[in-house]
Amino acid sequence: MGLFDKLAGWLGIKKKEVHVLCLGLDNSGKTTIINKLKPSNAQAQDIVPTIGFSIEKFKTSSLSFTVFDMSGQGRYRNLWEHYYKEGQAIIFVIDSCDKLRMVVAKEELDTLLNHPDIKHRRMPILFFANKMDLRDALSSVKVSQQLCLESIKDKPWHICASDALKGEGLQEGVDWLQGRQIYSILQVLVNIELYFLH
Repeated sequence: MGLFDKLAGWLGIKKKEVHVLCLGLDNSGKTTIINKLKPSNAQAQDIVPTIGFSIEKFKTSSLSFTVFDMSGQGRYRNLWEHYYKEGQAIIFVIDSCDKLRMVVAKEELDTLLNHPDIKHRRMPILFFANKMDLRDALSSVKVSQQLCLESIKDKPWHICASDALKGEGLQEGVDWLQGRQIYSILQVLVNIELYFLH
């Protein structure tokens, strides 16, 4: 039992459910990543492109994730913003081999970050630089540079190199996201304690 589980037990807090938006261009590997995060007995054998969106649920030791897997096809991207208010964290998946559309991915990211429902929230963003198994994939550092991630100052973010087919890099990302969510919960608890001390 981890520290948060013990703390949650003492405080009577049940598992926290976190609504995660999984975004990125079509063919970046979003659905494959979400499928790999599910328990092995719940994983689909055949992955097909998401039309519109699908909702997936999975659990870690301390958190219960509800993931909205949003289609990255151009005609569906305007649907993303309808789910921003519900989101508490974002997974943004990038095809590290798709150098031609890296500019499009950056434009979609900039649009997302400047949306009124996202802009003023300290929502954690996990980036997966996916398809690292392919020979001409850009490194996660190069992907970070192409997307100008260092300019994101008002939100916690992290980038992981990943290979969704093998599941490599995914656990590191989920661990970071889980840590950010637990940190947020602990901050709320500290603020409550400080409130009652004054």
